[in-house]
Amino acid sequence: MPLLARFLDTKTVSLKICGVTKLDDADRLVALGVDALGVNFWPRSKRFLAPETAAWLRDFSGRILRVGVFVNEVPELPLRLIREGLLDAVQLHGDETPEDAAIYQEAGVPLIKAIGVKTPDDLARAADFRANSILLDAHAPGVYGGTGESFDWNAALDFKKRHPQTPIILAGGITPENAALAASTVRPAALDVASGAELSPGIKDFDKVAALLAALNR
Repeated sequence: MPLLARFLDTKTVSLKICGVTKLDDADRLVALGVDALGVNFWPRSKRFLAPETAAWLRDFSGRILRVGVFVNEVPELPLRLIREGLLDAVQLHGDETPEDAAIYQEAGVPLIKAIGVKTPDDLARAADFRANSILLDAHAPGVYGGTGESFDWNAALDFKKRHPQTPIILAGGITPENAALAASTVRPAALDVASGAELSPGIKDFDKVAALLAALNR
């Protein structure tokens, strides 16, 4: 099964570790059997990876799903990194519109759209993005994820009920301590973890990664 299809297969709960900044950390994620890694190309992120230093991602083609995270970025950079073989999918984590997302769909690029959830109303237009998956995160204006804060998972359950064909990725405050509860309560296609798998921003804690996998019975 292709990496993206396996990652979004709703029969299991996959794990994505976001905010990866080092080749060695990516190697260890592969060795542990993590399904996907996220690389943050937003310059204001504490986990920022400069595109000109990201060539090492090419070495992980076919080994782990490589997701590039972008915030209000013009399409040229994400599309170039896809063309150069550094990424498998694009995650839009800012204030993008469905019209912005259409550019990636027209280019045949797998797309994840992240939405910060404060109230269920925040999800009113989520289906309009026609993304491969919707990532639900805590509402964090100006920060765009990675805060370690969670949101009311009932909003995720409501979205699943209304859009059963759209795989969801659950983010926001996921840790080894609550990952099993998140997986069993929401049954998302995947959990997305940044701060809950770190020693410090961008530096991964592999005891926590192993514990997250164990919580998912992996």
